[in-house]
Amino acid sequence: MSKIIKRTLIVSLLMSVHFFYAQTNLIPERKTQEGFGQIDFLSIKMPDGEQNMDYTGLHYNLKLNNWSYAGIGLYGAVGGIRGGFFTLGVNAGIQQKITDKLFIDAGIHFGGGGGKSAKDGGGAFILPHLNFGYDFKQFSATAGYSYVNFFDGGEIKSDQFNIAIQIPLSFETASFKERENSFSVDDLKNTSWNVLGNQISMLVHLNNARVTKGSYEGNTIRLAGFELDSYISDNFFFFVKVDGAYHGIKAGYMDVFLGGGYHLSMNRNRTNILAKFGVGAGGGGGVDTKGGFLIYPDISLEQKLFSNVYASINKGYLMSPDSHFVSSTYGLGLKYYIDKDGVTSEEKEFSEGKFKGFEAVIKQDLYLNAARDGGFNQNMHQISLQINFFLNKYLYATGQTSFANFGDAGAYAEGIVGLGAQTNSLFNNTTSVFAQVLGGAAGGGGISTGQGLIIKPSIGVNHQLTDNLNLRAGVGYVKARGGTLSSTYMNLGVSYRFSFLSAK
Repeated sequence: MSKIIKRTLIVSLLMSVHFFYAQTNLIPERKTQEGFGQIDFLSIKMPDGEQNMDYTGLHYNLKLNNWSYAGIGLYGAVGGIRGGFFTLGVNAGIQQKITDKLFIDAGIHFGGGGGKSAKDGGGAFILPHLNFGYDFKQFSATAGYSYVNFFDGGEIKSDQFNIAIQIPLSFETASFKERENSFSVDDLKNTSWNVLGNQISMLVHLNNARVTKGSYEGNTIRLAGFELDSYISDNFFFFVKVDGAYHGIKAGYMDVFLGGGYHLSMNRNRTNILAKFGVGAGGGGGVDTKGGFLIYPDISLEQKLFSNVYASINKGYLMSPDSHFVSSTYGLGLKYYIDKDGVTSEEKEFSEGKFKGFEAVIKQDLYLNAARDGGFNQNMHQISLQINFFLNKYLYATGQTSFANFGDAGAYAEGIVGLGAQTNSLFNNTTSVFAQVLGGAAGGGGISTGQGLIIKPSIGVNHQLTDNLNLRAGVGYVKARGGTLSSTYMNLGVSYRFSFLSAK
């Protein structure tokens, strides 16, 4: 009898160990986060009889439920005389159906930014809208009334007609806690992750624009930036690119492009040629781009270094359509390719799927006694968007853009990149600590940044609110090379984070 009991206990123990192992290695649940991208356009009446400023925005919104949304948006001038006028802000709104196709879209955008010599005050503004929309299934079109007010000492106040195009852009997620967990493709094929994946790539680059016509003719503008490509087929992709000047001219130049391209692979996918064409907004730093509308044709050559990492060199042009401003561009960068959201492919064979961490942070910064070009110091506030991509469980690469919204520095903006590290969750899995160092381009608004190069180390804490949302606070120091900006700063914001499946 005792032998039977012993054997039973041993079998039970083995089954318990197997059950525990299985439970701790469960494949994460696949969740769909619905959202949509938006491009909108409005023509703002400017003060003192100045011609209207044509203003276009690029947004991404998360669907909170079937009738509300929230997200971020970046605006830039593309017509008038204010080339280089940019803003960043947060969106919130509701969409209510009238019929199966017709709907009402009401919302508000709050942000900060501006442009040199524009009467934008500290840069803070609101932009509410009330639109009627029609759902064409593949996209929606809306039009209606909007109002803009740069209320922190600015004089730009205008009501106007606006139009917008909305395109559904959803993505697949798992819990952020699952980051760096790996599973075989054979196991993943028995789950909801057994779907066709989507390829994206992220490029960090240094670019050079040698001006051949217009402002700073003969000079070379040194630019640092980030590009995100998303593939709609094996060869065709669309991209978003953001650059800022850090050397060669007075600080303050920035450009943002949206475009498409063709990808040709050779040498067993070790070498790629990419042809791209983008349109967007740019200016600032004394670069006269008239209304700000620019075009960007470019060709790039990429060579695989290891795994999914490629070295890239590029040659192209950055110019206004009427050739008022023309520059020849060339540069180099590092690109990382990701096959995400699924483990099937028409051309590739995958063996493993790993969950990678991603975090988007929207926050408000306060620079204490920020040095100004006029030789005085004054506090300055800015709204900031930071994107973190986790290289492993603790280390992340990061990019950040920021725009002044209070403190009489409306044209000030930053575009910086760097590295950070984050601890495991502490205090009953509610709090983590991070440290990061970023650097890059900054300028405008009378802030003393010299030719634009800054460095920003900081530390802080994240406190979990929900599985995806965290409260985030930090303190740090910002120093400009070639300028007198040297300030302690602090910030408070929220982060949205998740894991996504990367197949290899």
